Amino acid sequence: MLSLREVSVAYDGKPAIEDVSLELADGQVLALLGPSGSGKSTLLRAVAGLEAADGGIEWDGRSLRGVPTHKRGFALMFQDGQLFAHLTVANNVAYAMRLRRVSSVDRTKRVADLLDLVGLGGYQDRLPGTLSGGERQRVALARSLAVEPRLLLLDEPLSALDAGLRERLAGDLRRILHEAGTTALMVTHDQEEAFAVSDRIALLREGRLVQEGTLQDVWARPTDAWAALFLGYARVLEGAAARTVLNAAGMTPAEEVALRWSAFVADPSGPLTGTVVSARATPEQLRLVVRLPGVGEVDAVADEAPAPGDSVGLRVEPNRLAIPKSTVPESAVHP
Repeated sequence: MLSLREVSVAYDGKPAIEDVSLELADGQVLALLGPSGSGKSTLLRAVAGLEAADGGIEWDGRSLRGVPTHKRGFALMFQDGQLFAHLTVANNVAYAMRLRRVSSVDRTKRVADLLDLVGLGGYQDRLPGTLSGGERQRVALARSLAVEPRLLLLDEPLSALDAGLRERLAGDLRRILHEAGTTALMVTHDQEEAFAVSDRIALLREGRLVQEGTLQDVWARPTDAWAALFLGYARVLEGAAARTVLNAAGMTPAEEVALRWSAFVADPSGPLTGTVVSARATPEQLRLVVRLPGVGEVDAVADEAPAPGDSVGLRVEPNRLAIPKSTVPESAVHP
């Protein structure tokens, strides 16, 4: 188990990470999620031993203070993979095993097993320059797993890929890590990537831990309006507007409610009626912006596209709402 106890990192006296405490159980994947400048990469580097940190960083109850990076038993995978261009795929994957003097027979078998695991069986003799970006990242992952690290540290491993490939590889990455039984700490700024790969999420903002928990817990109960918007909710309503929507959903009124894009569905029998502001088609559904009296503009989905200015009834889907745990200043609710 990896344990962080009030870990802080500062540069020239300015805090980059402040009092972060986390635990990562054996075999789990934890995503450090946050915007640029939130400190997530700094925290990863502190765990790796690449940044000096105050507080406690422990593995299985033993302090890592003073333990150099190469003796921690961790592997670090960067966003660009950093493969050796002059080495074949097999030799890239086997590189660390060769340094550790693993026998040729064992290296060959381990390389074949890992390439099968990452979906690149038969690629042993290819050079990195002949591979796609996604294939190179799979090779980098196989190389990281080759030495059976106690902890795999992933620094934005998919950010250099195009959106479609990133989405496909995220699902494969989760499968590969779980099949290998690897404990992993991953840095990402993409909430969809975090949800696709990890078991737990730690949300960071300005160097501080905002929220940590399982995917379901974090998504269902974002800690505040900023967290809800960053996690992918479309809007956050406050005060009377929030109470109106929650009443229409048959839920207990609260002072804030976060709305998914599909929280409102066009329905002539719905309890709310508004005026269509705009309508556009997407590959999956029709998206509307509707102005509701006493609420303001909200997003809705529909089977048919009404014209701007038309009146439309809306029903509220309770499972597409979330009530933040606390409130934040209005400037953070409406960035």
